[in-house]
Amino acid sequence: MNYHIDTIPVWEAIELDSECLLCALHRRLETGEVERYLGASVMEPDTRIQVNEKGFCGHHQAMLYAVSNRLGHALMLQSHLTETRQKLQKTLHHVEKTARHASSASLLDKLSGKEPSPKKALAPCVGEVEKLLSTCIVCDSIKSNMQRYLLTFFHLYKHEKDFRKRFEASKGVCLSHAAELLRLAPDYLSGDELADFAKTLCRLENEAMDRMQEELDWFIKKFDYRFAKEPWNNSRDAVERTVNKLRGWSVGQEPFPKE
Repeated sequence: MNYHIDTIPVWEAIELDSECLLCALHRRLETGEVERYLGASVMEPDTRIQVNEKGFCGHHQAMLYAVSNRLGHALMLQSHLTETRQKLQKTLHHVEKTARHASSASLLDKLSGKEPSPKKALAPCVGEVEKLLSTCIVCDSIKSNMQRYLLTFFHLYKHEKDFRKRFEASKGVCLSHAAELLRLAPDYLSGDELADFAKTLCRLENEAMDRMQEELDWFIKKFDYRFAKEPWNNSRDAVERTVNKLRGWSVGQEPFPKE
């Protein structure tokens, strides 16, 4: 096994034997980024500039809030709000001006196409507002790092026999990441290697779906009094694992243990 700074996280993820090693990596990145933006980086000029420009999406705002560092959160919001207000003032002035002009145009001008309809006239203004809502510094960082991890995954699969064996014996990945791996596989693999990878991934996903179905069925049966005294086997967390397998990690036990 050849370990270096890029391969270590991917090796650590596959050694977890989880339902999806890529979900584990994604969640580790996400929690790390949230903690970073509420830590010492809150006062770093470069970080503040990026936060002011991009802000955070609703999902990551909720994660920041859940950390309960309200002062750190407030400091991030303060400068981001200031910059957003400056941009918004120009946009809203444009909205008022455009709406006033569009509403005062004659019906003849609108019908002839000389003047656009109010909806069409306001569309660029709406786009400017939506642009303010479309960026998230945490999402961007996760996306960039996950691209690197996916490249590393294929590098290890192609060049490290131990990693390939681990993957072939794993529980596969969630359906979302299965689609992503299949989309990227032709960029990194070819010929028999690509065919073997696709075959392996399809087998792992079919096996996982069969296992999930069996465990979920047993979970439901356990609520029937006739099966109350039967063992749970591996179905206690079947609901959580099924949710996460179908759409990516979102509920239940954290996929990457705290360090």
